[in-house]
This record gives sequence, structure tokens and C-alpha cells, in this order.
Amino acid sequence: MKKTRDDIQKECISTILKFPRACAAVGMGVGKTYIGLKYIQSLQYFSKNKDLKVLIVAPKLSIIDNWKTEAEKFSLNETLKDATFCTYLSLKKQTSNYDVIILDEAHSLLESHDDYLKNVNSKILGLTGTPPRHKDSIRGQLFNKYCPIKYEYVINDAVDDNILNNYIINVHMISLSNDKNIEVKTKNATFYTAEVNNYMYWTKRLEDATSQKSKQIASIMRMKAMMEFPSKEAYANDLLNKETDKCILFCNTQKQADKLCKHSYHSNNPDSEENLLNFKDGNITKLSCVLQLSEGVNIPNLKSGIIMHAYGNERKSSQRLARMLRLNPKDTAVIHVLCYKNTVDEKWVASALEDFDQNKINYLN
Repeated sequence: MKKTRDDIQKECISTILKFPRACAAVGMGVGKTYIGLKYIQSLQYFSKNKDLKVLIVAPKLSIIDNWKTEAEKFSLNETLKDATFCTYLSLKKQTSNYDVIILDEAHSLLESHDDYLKNVNSKILGLTGTPPRHKDSIRGQLFNKYCPIKYEYVINDAVDDNILNNYIINVHMISLSNDKNIEVKTKNATFYTAEVNNYMYWTKRLEDATSQKSKQIASIMRMKAMMEFPSKEAYANDLLNKETDKCILFCNTQKQADKLCKHSYHSNNPDSEENLLNFKDGNITKLSCVLQLSEGVNIPNLKSGIIMHAYGNERKSSQRLARMLRLNPKDTAVIHVLCYKNTVDEKWVASALEDFDQNKINYLN
């Protein structure tokens, strides 16, 4: 028997109310904010106290705005009457005098938040679509301590229940180029090198690093170099030109977004909001963007997407992949992920796709 969104929401709320501290790990399409609002309403009802002091923590202001919008939409404004909002960055500045703390996008928890949370006696609810994979990691330990997962409903569950549409993920395995087309500037000279040599240089720097800081710097520099390699740009441009359905291209930089697509969305493009509106309405069928579109924006009839870089962070990729899972349940989204062969990119892509159905992933050489 397939579950409806209403079934899942009721099941989730009923479960998390049984625990003083819990996390609802629910993927896109289920309605995490609505679950949070109904959770507060239920606590107000059972405690017969409509003046519960609630703290809602979110990673950025746009998500806080979404709570207020959703409360208005579902006539749940009363739940936020005594609510305080803050970002994770300012959590430590809050008092401990709250009845309830809701950690939205709870995967944003850091070790630095431990000092605040260990001194509160509040009920705590975590909400996330990407809980920690490794229970012994710092974030995994924080979850276990402050918001242990008590209810879980993942992307593949939502696809099976027709809450999210089906998908196919094509991983395009690309070889690093031997063409010397990458400009390198030093203090004394400017020269050109190939992607292969550039990757080997930064990998060697990483292997030879003797401190954690130098390893981190080399790792970041290698990733930044890979993000700007021209072979992926050419491959992505070719894929985009062949697309006939509405397609979004996730680029690494604003410069890349402007270069690869006529219409782009990023903070330095004055036409961004107009482009996004036209893309939603179907007046344009191709849009490039950067990180800003990872959270909080849903595009109707988005049937295809191209992800140029998977990062070493599975959450960013999962958020991007999930953009294409809001179609009619009878439709199938086609998602293209670009990956450099025989590089650390293979590890990043494998990590990003770990939570998806492996039978729906094709590796194309």
C-alpha cells in the first residue's frame, strides 16, 4: 500500500512527539516545515500552553522566511506567536530559556554548537533530508546526543510512493585533457599547462603536505582547479545544446554560468529574478545557476539537469539532484553528472549518489 504525503506527515509527527529529543530525517517533497509547525501546534495543545517559547534555528534567512510563509499558507500563524528565529551562526548568543528548540536543516550542526546545546533543558527537534551517514563522526555524535533520528523517510521511499517522480542518473566519465590550455601565473612568469599535469601537480602537493593546514589548502586548490577545467565546460555546453526539455545547468562559478548559458541566475546578474521567473513559467527552457538555487526553489516541469561538479560534500549534490524530483509521478527526470575519470572526482560522485537507487545510475564513457 503506497503512502500519501498526509500519511507520512501524520506518522512522522506521531512518532517524534513520543521523544523529548528527536530528528525527523525526511527528504524533499514530504514537507519538513509543515511537520515542524504541526509539531509545535501539537505541543501547544497537549501542554495546554499556547505561549510555549520556541526557538527555530536555520542556516540562512531565506529558510526562516519560508517558515513564516508556510505558517500563513496553512493557517498555523498561532504556532509562531512566541517563536524566536536565529541562524546557526548566532545560536550561541541565544538564552537557554526555551521550551522547544527546532533545528531546521539539522545537518548544519557543528561542534561549536555543543557548548550551547549541552546547557539547555528544552525539547529538541531536528529536521533534515540529509542526516549524517557516519554515526561516529562529530556530526553523527551531535545528532545522537541532541536529536537522534526517530523517523526516517528517504528519497527512494518518496519515489516508490509516487510523492517524487522517478529518475535516471547518467554519470558521464570524462578524461582529463592533455591540451596545454590552462594559464598559470607565477611571480616571474606565465605559462600554459594541461589538465592532466595540473591535477598531478596539486595531487603531489597534497601527498607531500606535512601539516593538516597545508593538506587542506592543497585539497581546496586542487578542487578549485578541477572546477574550472575547460573540458567539463565543453562537455556541459554540448549536453545543454542537445537538450530539448526544460533543463537546468549547475555551474561552479558565476563566470561559468554566464559563459555556458544565455540566461543565468546568480547574485551579480541583475536579470536573475526575471530569468528565474521566465524559467519557472516556461518562457525559457534553459537556465544556468550556481549554489544559490540549491535550496528553497522548486521549478515546475524541470525534466533534465546537468551537474558539473559533485564536490566533496554529498549534501550539496543531493540538494541539486532533488531539484529534478518534483515532476508528475508518471514522469522520469534525467540527471547528468559530469565526472573526471581516474581522479578524486570518482570518489566525490560515488559519495553524492550513495543514497540514490544504484539501479537507476548509468556510467557512460
